Amino acid sequence: MRETAARLLRDDVELPTFEEMETLTLQLRGHMMLLIPEVETTAEQQPRDDIPRYCALACIGEARAKLGLTAGFGLPAGIAHAKRLSRSLNALCDHYENLSR
Repeated sequence: MRETAARLLRDDVELPTFEEMETLTLQLRGHMMLLIPEVETTAEQQPRDDIPRYCALACIGEARAKLGLTAGFGLPAGIAHAKRLSRSLNALCDHYENLSR
C-alpha cells in the first residue's frame, strides 16, 4: 500500500500516462477501501478520550470524503486527485501502525 501511495509523491516521479493514472487511482481507492475498516476497528478499541483514536477517526472521515470525489478532466486533474488519495492512504497507514503498537 505504501509503495502504491509513494508512486506519485516522490520528488523524482515520472508522471504516468492517462491509462496508468487511471489504474493507479483504482489501486489507491481499493487500498483505502480495505484499510478504512481496519483503522476504524483498531481506533474504536482505544479509550474514548485517546488523542490518537480521535485523530485516526478524523482521518477516516477525510479519507471517505476523498473517496466520494472524482477527478476533474484531463491528466493534470487526474494526477492531482491521485496525489490527494495517496496522501490519504499514507495517513491511514500511519494511523494503523500507530494504533496497532
